[in-house]
Amino acid sequence: MSLTGLVAALIADDGTAGWPARVPARLEAVLASMPLPARAGIRAAAHGLEAYARVRTGRGLAALTGPERESVLGSLGARPALPALLDVVKVPVLLAAGTERMLQEGLPARRLAREDPPLDCTPADEWPARSTADVVVIGSGAGGAVAARTLARAGLDVVVLEEGRHHSTDWFGRRTPLERFAELYRNGGATVALGSPPLLLPVGRAVGGTTVVNSGTCYRTPDHVLARWSTEFGFALADGFGRRLDEVERTLRVATQPLDVLGGNGRLALVGARALGWRAAPLRRNAPGCKGSCQCVVGCPTGAKQSVQLSVLPDACAAGARIVSGARVERVLVDTDRPGGPRAVGVRVRREGGGIEILAPLVVVAAGALESPPLLRRSGLGRHPRLGRNLSVHPATSVAGRFAEPVTAWEGVLQSVGVEEHHHAGVLIEATATPPGMGSFVLPGLGAELRGELEDAHRLATLGAMIADRPSGRVLGRDRTLLRYDLDRRDAGRLIRAVRAMGELLFAAGAEEVLTGITATPRVRSLAQLDAVLAGTSARRLHLSAYHPTGTVAAGADAERFPADPVGRLRGVRGVLVADASVLPGCPEVNPQLTVMAAALAVAEAQLGS
Repeated sequence: MSLTGLVAALIADDGTAGWPARVPARLEAVLASMPLPARAGIRAAAHGLEAYARVRTGRGLAALTGPERESVLGSLGARPALPALLDVVKVPVLLAAGTERMLQEGLPARRLAREDPPLDCTPADEWPARSTADVVVIGSGAGGAVAARTLARAGLDVVVLEEGRHHSTDWFGRRTPLERFAELYRNGGATVALGSPPLLLPVGRAVGGTTVVNSGTCYRTPDHVLARWSTEFGFALADGFGRRLDEVERTLRVATQPLDVLGGNGRLALVGARALGWRAAPLRRNAPGCKGSCQCVVGCPTGAKQSVQLSVLPDACAAGARIVSGARVERVLVDTDRPGGPRAVGVRVRREGGGIEILAPLVVVAAGALESPPLLRRSGLGRHPRLGRNLSVHPATSVAGRFAEPVTAWEGVLQSVGVEEHHHAGVLIEATATPPGMGSFVLPGLGAELRGELEDAHRLATLGAMIADRPSGRVLGRDRTLLRYDLDRRDAGRLIRAVRAMGELLFAAGAEEVLTGITATPRVRSLAQLDAVLAGTSARRLHLSAYHPTGTVAAGADAERFPADPVGRLRGVRGVLVADASVLPGCPEVNPQLTVMAAALAVAEAQLGS
């Protein structure tokens, strides 16, 4: 009952349309996929709003008239801390509302371009309790897939373990974006790094890892980043990186996004950049034959995006690798009595009805920058003082511009244009649109105001900006991952600069007003107004999220600073390689899929050459 009232109040359900009445049930499904603290927080807010309404009116929200609900929300909005809190509550409500509106308007039919290539993939409950291999790879994302393929092609018997499940392109095409969202993201997309300010940090969990749910944007690692990693950190994996990036690009079929499916969102970004004389161009992506479905972040429904379950893992399986899905690794098994020191001898996997042991003399840890440190701690391999530290992310924020003519930003490529004018200052702007309600941009207002924004969303163009950060986080925990990240003061300034640049770009493209993402001042109608707002705003008042975690088991020359050696071998034990984003020693400054894959290729090749 409290969710019904919450939804009715937040999106001003006046009974004139059918879709709002279905939002509470959809919201229940959203909450069911989230971790307990997030569910409890949303429900507590709903109960609190319900209780407040009863104190003021003697009736629950669902029983109030529209004007009465507006009065309740208006009185809450006058309290300084509550609007920002209600913005957090709005996020899952907008997810549910966007889906129901999309269903009412009719989901466009999506034709599969081709059948998925075959994978040798077995659910964990069908795998034998005890088996052997030459190599176990923990994680099937960007790094794990490349390591598995490289080692399998060398003739080794490789088993890949993935905590998530395998989903086909056909499965994506038969389900709503929200259903896929809840299934494909760890914690239902509600992974949060606690700190000042808290950051939402969504990561994937499926065969293919986060490559299944990323934007498909493929930047090569900047030369100056590789030079710094090599000279400052002794990151030997940077040697020959260009060749490895070339190989990865060929595998993923990376090419510049054609203009014909760029969409109105991307075209407006190019218009604004051209008016300002800024450097901007369609992005390079791993999506040949893209249909512009704007659903990359919930699994491509046409099979165009070459995430690794469609591009790398099939090659690994063709070379003999096997994949076990639904397999959460409890620990790496280590023989501490071996001559020469401790050595990995396999892994233990948790499943219903008992565990699995796979014995192997080589273990490749590729569970991701957020999950690899806890795994190593569970395995008794977490003694290095820097394990889990050095967490780097791309803190990000979004703004939107309202235009006189329809934009319909969700028709076209999800992430379409890159604006690199401010990249030298650590700010990368990308024209990014998502299925309704699924982006990091949160529409302003409550009640009738928010409902108006929902109805007018087709006139919005959205931009996102991410910044190159100073590593400011830690991955804590052993059995459960805990994240801490405190935004560096320099990085806070970069975020403010990013909002200003995005606003300038949208006004140059002809926007009538810009939605700032700042709760206290959500709309401005000129660049001068935006400057005045930003002069009195801190980054902590922005709607922030973060992406691309790296660096938590970093490789480098200094044994005291880096848990892994210069070629990705975990220190303190033989037979353990690190081949995911955690091995990178610093922020890559661009979307990191190519960087992670090239690094994993370097790790595997170094092992084969040793």
